[in-house]
Amino acid sequence: MSLPARFLRDPSVERLIESALREDLGTGDVTTRRTVPAAARAKARLWSREAGLAAGLPIFARVFRRLDRRVGVKIRMAEGGRFRRGQLLAELQGPARAILSGERVALNLLQRLCGIATLTAAYVAEARRGSRAVKLLDTRKTTPGLRLLEKYAVACGGGVNHRLRLDDAILIKDNHLKVAGSVAEAVRRARGGGLAVEVEVETLAELDQALAAGADTVLLDNFPLERLRAAQARVGAFNRGRKRKVFTEASGGVTLATLRAVAATGVDSISVGALTHSVRALDLSLEFLPQ
Repeated sequence: MSLPARFLRDPSVERLIESALREDLGTGDVTTRRTVPAAARAKARLWSREAGLAAGLPIFARVFRRLDRRVGVKIRMAEGGRFRRGQLLAELQGPARAILSGERVALNLLQRLCGIATLTAAYVAEARRGSRAVKLLDTRKTTPGLRLLEKYAVACGGGVNHRLRLDDAILIKDNHLKVAGSVAEAVRRARGGGLAVEVEVETLAELDQALAAGADTVLLDNFPLERLRAAQARVGAFNRGRKRKVFTEASGGVTLATLRAVAATGVDSISVGALTHSVRALDLSLEFLPQ
C-alpha cells in the first residue's frame, strides 16, 4: 500500500502535536509532578480492546518523544495492518513523567486515526463488491487542524485522498453555481491554468452542460440509483472515441448499506464525508507495568 508518508513529515503535524500537548498540559501536569519522582522510570504497553486497522502509530510515538526524547517506543504493528482484539501494538519505556503526561494526547490522536482507517477499510471492501475499479474518496469534512492526519488515516484504510486544500484542484459546488449563474458559465471561467475542473451537477440537464463546457470530472450529487445509471450511460457515450475521458464521482448520503449499489452503477469514484466527519474512535488502552 502506498501511504502519503509526506503528510506525517509536514511541519504542521509537529505544530499540531505541540498545540495538543499545550492544550492538555496547561502550565504542567500537577498530579504527576506531585506523585511521581523526577527520576522514576516506567514501562507501558499499548493494547487493542477491539479489532481494527492501524493508523498513526508514528504520531503516537512522537507525542511522547516531544515531551522527553529519552522515551523509547517500539511499534509492533505496521501502518495499515489489521489487528485483533487484545493485540499488542506498541511498548514504551523511559521517564515515567513523560509517559504519564503524554498518554491522553497520544491516545486521543491514535484512537481517532485508527477509527478512520478501520471505517474506511469497511467502506472500501463494500464498494469493491459492487465494482472492483471504483475509488473511495474522502472529503474536506475533517476536524479543523487534523486534516493531514485524518486523510493519512483514510489512505491507511485503502481510501483515496481527494483534494487536500482549496488550492489543490477546482471543484465547483452548488453555491458557486448560484453566484456564477450556470454550470456552463462556471466551467468556462474555471478552465485553464493547468488545474483539472470538477463541477457538481444535480440534474441530467446540468450534466449535459458540464460535458459540453469541457469539465474534466462531474460530481453527481445525491443522484438516485436510476439517475446515476442514466448519467453514467451519458458520460460513457460522450467518452466513446475520445482520448481525454470525463470522470464521474457520486456523492451525497452514501452509507455502507447503499455503497455497493452505487458502485455497481459504474461511477469512477464515490466520495464519503462520513469517513472523517462522524467516525467513532477505536478503543485502545495504554497499561503501565508494575514497578
